[in-house]
Amino acid sequence: MRTLTRWEPLRGATTLQDQVNRLFNDVLERTGEESSLTAWAPSVDIYETEHELVVKADLPEVDPKDLDIRVENNILTIRGERKFEKNVNQDNYLRVERAYGSFARSFTLANSVNSDAIKADYQNGVLTLNIPKREGAQSKQINVSGGRPALAASACGS
Repeated sequence: MRTLTRWEPLRGATTLQDQVNRLFNDVLERTGEESSLTAWAPSVDIYETEHELVVKADLPEVDPKDLDIRVENNILTIRGERKFEKNVNQDNYLRVERAYGSFARSFTLANSVNSDAIKADYQNGVLTLNIPKREGAQSKQINVSGGRPALAASACGS
């Protein structure tokens, strides 16, 4: 007498994601250049005060001379480069996780800012841009006036 076995077409098959991961891991193990495949973009905080917009970007070990900050057509672009340390032999590294190379971040600015008066400061690896608002661009609260609510009026049969 024969035993029936259940047919499972996907038994032993890996997912496409597993196959892609395995492919990249194989390539990375052979090349040993894991960090060169990942482009980096510095982390940025942007907040607004009553009089200005503030942009803070984490740029550790980036020389301020390697930064290019521009505003064109109300788009703020921060470009730069973090260079790989040349004073250590590459063969001496056991692990390289930080990203190096060129980066660019762009942000659309509101029409209410004065892009001609941006101030940039770089301290302790943090770039801070202070972008003042134009005079008269501060928001103002608008009070709403009116009579009785619409629901109350229709309930009274008016």
